[in-house]
Amino acid sequence: MDSKQRRCYQTAMVSAYCSETSFLDKPTMRDGNQQSHKLDILASLHSRKVLVVNSRRRNGLLVFKRYHAEFAGPGAIVGGDYDTDCQFVIPIGNLSLLDPQSHEDRQKAYLIRRQWVRLVKQITENSVPVQRVQKILEQFEQYFPAEVVAALPDDAFAMLVGVLPQTVATVRRLGGDLEDYFDDEC
Repeated sequence: MDSKQRRCYQTAMVSAYCSETSFLDKPTMRDGNQQSHKLDILASLHSRKVLVVNSRRRNGLLVFKRYHAEFAGPGAIVGGDYDTDCQFVIPIGNLSLLDPQSHEDRQKAYLIRRQWVRLVKQITENSVPVQRVQKILEQFEQYFPAEVVAALPDDAFAMLVGVLPQTVATVRRLGGDLEDYFDDEC
């Protein structure tokens, strides 16, 4: 096998290795306030408290379950029975969580959460992992500042769209040159 074929094989190869020390196990925080805020949110979710992501801000919450992640964007509900299995959260933007004021507010927030889940589901229906990563990054970059998206870990996007973290890292590193890389190499 020549070096060109080996690179193509390595790029296409699916790793059977599963790291025991993922970012979910050892979250790295920039400051103590951020760590405390995440723990407060997580405690609220585990206690079944129902909250709504403020719809008047560009903010959201990445909710990590055992095998996947979900994005709850503006207007979406978090908590209740729906997120008791949450293992970790990452607030995005200047997160503001509100108590729903009425039953109608809750219903509307559940519908919005479902819309956010459907958006990510549409992205994951693409069978090409690289394209799934490109699309989710595009969606986040359209809505959040580039520095906010750049600060999110590769694992977060990987769990959102069902790819390996290495795939996210490659797409981020190569950016728009990705198609050229795969066309030239394989």
